[in-house]
Amino acid sequence: MKVSQIMFLGIFFIGINSIEAQERTSFSLEEAIHMAWTKSNEVSLANTKVNTKKYELQSVKNNQYPDFKVSGQYQRLAKASVDLKINKNSGSTNSVPVVNQLMIAQANANLPIFAGFKIQNSIKVYDNLYQAETANSLQTKEDVAMSVVNYYASLYKAQKTVELLKENQKKAQQRVTDFLELEKNGIIPRNDLLKSQLQVSKVQLSLDEANNNLNIVNFSLTTLLKLPADTKLEVKESDFVDFRMDNIPTNEEPALQNRKDLEAIHFQEKASEANIKVARSAYYPSLSLIAGYTILDVKNVVTVQNAMNFGVGVSYDLSSILKNGTMVKLAESKASEVQNSEDMLTDYIKIQVQKSIEDYQLALKQSNVYGEAVEQSTENYRIIKDKYDNGLSDTNDLLEADVEQLNATINKALAKANVVQKYYELLSVTGQLSKTFNLSKI
Repeated sequence: MKVSQIMFLGIFFIGINSIEAQERTSFSLEEAIHMAWTKSNEVSLANTKVNTKKYELQSVKNNQYPDFKVSGQYQRLAKASVDLKINKNSGSTNSVPVVNQLMIAQANANLPIFAGFKIQNSIKVYDNLYQAETANSLQTKEDVAMSVVNYYASLYKAQKTVELLKENQKKAQQRVTDFLELEKNGIIPRNDLLKSQLQVSKVQLSLDEANNNLNIVNFSLTTLLKLPADTKLEVKESDFVDFRMDNIPTNEEPALQNRKDLEAIHFQEKASEANIKVARSAYYPSLSLIAGYTILDVKNVVTVQNAMNFGVGVSYDLSSILKNGTMVKLAESKASEVQNSEDMLTDYIKIQVQKSIEDYQLALKQSNVYGEAVEQSTENYRIIKDKYDNGLSDTNDLLEADVEQLNATINKALAKANVVQKYYELLSVTGQLSKTFNLSKI
């Protein structure tokens, strides 16, 4: 029994030393968030979508400018049959010329003047869609920042849990060592020794689970930050927990003013309104200025130079009077969809904010209770330990008091991090999280 226990302790401490020997990387929460904004796939995709909308807007703006086309042709004519009517009418007896090539060059310009306000309203549509996508990209940054906060909170909680479990395990292992001697000398029954050994096993299981959670969160965070997969991150308490929390929102007003997803849907609503006007533009005729320049040479027949033309072009699709009503109704229906989505999002934001306020207040209360619980469990363990040493309490009471003290200590550490996490969540749902970290860089 002693040999197996010594081997177990040796393997355990070797494992602990190898883990601690690994070099750990530490970033402040702010540094990690700015790194995620620079490297994460989510932010990169959001920025790409903004650029796409920007190019779409520029493409629509180009419709304001005139179309200018230049074309030219050279054709070789094989044994062309030429019948000059003009020669017949004049009674001329000149021989028919040989026509074996044709050259023509043209330059045409078309400037739209009026198209039922379609061009102007199309520009408004895409400008608002561009603004909406820009707001969505800012909301993505907000979401990514919150993801980093959640990973940091989880990583801190996992690290703290592992740290406290290791401390408790050392104490439990020392208890086993002490009980071995007591059992050997017949002072305590073997059953008490087995109970102490069972507690070591339970702590080891909890420690394995905590390390597993730590590794999963660590890998998820390093993946988000585009760090090497074998990077071991460490969250220092000063970088996450120890800071002042102020300007705490108490209602939904900041959210309705700052939420970028709500701002994006406002722009989408403006775009849908402009799109209705685009659909209605089909009821109007199109008017444009046209101009052209032509050079023509039919060998041995005619040469035309400096043939300039200009004027006004008008077109009107009469069928649109009957057909376009459906397109207008479609645009109006889509606008109604956006309006309904905005109303739903507004209500959802209000619920989110209220829930976050309640969660933050609950986290504060829990932190205070867990702080008191640590004091109570520590004093309880001291009393039970004193009774046990004087033979007034049994091993069950001692082990139970030790577990309660461990749980209270872990809960206090996790509650402290939970308060910070809920505070950041409250900032996030009110649209102020990204602003907080941006301002800190000024």
